[in-house]
Amino acid sequence: MKITIIVGTRPEIIKMAPVIRELEKRPANYFILHTGQHYSYNLDRVFFEQLKLPPPKYNLEAGSGSPGEQTAKILVAIEKVLQQESPDVILVEGDTNSVLASALAAVKLHIKVGHVEAGLRSYDRQMPEEINRILTDHCSDFLFAPTRQAKANLRGEGIPEEKIFITGNTIVDAVQQSLAIARGSASTINTLGLKTGEYFLVTVHRQENVDNRARFASILKGLDRLAASFEMPVIYPVHPHSRKMMAKFDLHCQRLRLVEPVDFLGFLQLESNARLILTDSGGVQEEACILGVPCVTLRDNTERPETIEVGANVLAGVSPDKILECAKVMLDREKGWPNPFGDGKAGGRIVDILGGKR
Repeated sequence: MKITIIVGTRPEIIKMAPVIRELEKRPANYFILHTGQHYSYNLDRVFFEQLKLPPPKYNLEAGSGSPGEQTAKILVAIEKVLQQESPDVILVEGDTNSVLASALAAVKLHIKVGHVEAGLRSYDRQMPEEINRILTDHCSDFLFAPTRQAKANLRGEGIPEEKIFITGNTIVDAVQQSLAIARGSASTINTLGLKTGEYFLVTVHRQENVDNRARFASILKGLDRLAASFEMPVIYPVHPHSRKMMAKFDLHCQRLRLVEPVDFLGFLQLESNARLILTDSGGVQEEACILGVPCVTLRDNTERPETIEVGANVLAGVSPDKILECAKVMLDREKGWPNPFGDGKAGGRIVDILGGKR
């Protein structure tokens, strides 16, 4: 079987890394295609190098653009590669425009589609990611659901049982494998002058938050109040788009410590040593849960309800009062919750299933 692994963003590289490592262990016929949805491959090269992954065979350099423009550009470019390479199956991960474009290109060429992290639902169709998830799942032949809840979501939409496989989430594999690598890397904690357990970590980058002035301003106000209330550093590695929108909206933070984005290994160090994480990222919600660090989600909903059910996470929305209230709740909460995302062997299961071992 010839397999095409398609990635387009840094979270996809991270979550697909365990699958790539499994394919490397076996006599597998596969190659990697990087769409360059958010960045050029040259900017992402460090991720492949740090995670000790082979470089992509193809780099599409799709770049940014409107959702329709970006999706169309990726679809056209991927179709050409798939026609040339004729793989038996493509593997995509998550909910980006790259994922949807790849699935559409493959299904129209009668190439099978495997969707890693299938079945996640926020039930908010205002989110472009939700549309991408739903359409990709309904194009897919192999739906690798991370949890029983994800499988139930798929069954509720009429997807046949025989297409769905509960594998666990590859983020568990990725965190476990990458922590070992991170321990041998330069210490981001020391570089930033931080002490373990004595800072809060923030990520805010989702379109629904940073492209809306009122929401973004409310979040920043809440985070400033949090820093003042606890007299503890609040570290915010700012995504380039978020920084651009802060400037556009003329938003300022009095007490937040804004830093440049860090690589995955450095960010993993920051996450694992934080006292509390506040985020609008789905992946960071998962990572915090796995690492045993309390999390406050700066959104009105989440496609990771398992993190809330086990007590690792709480939804705060964007109200400053609610952000402060939820932070206090999570700081007082007992740790030691179970990890709902699996045993760290999802990558192996996915490769086994593709090879006919079920």
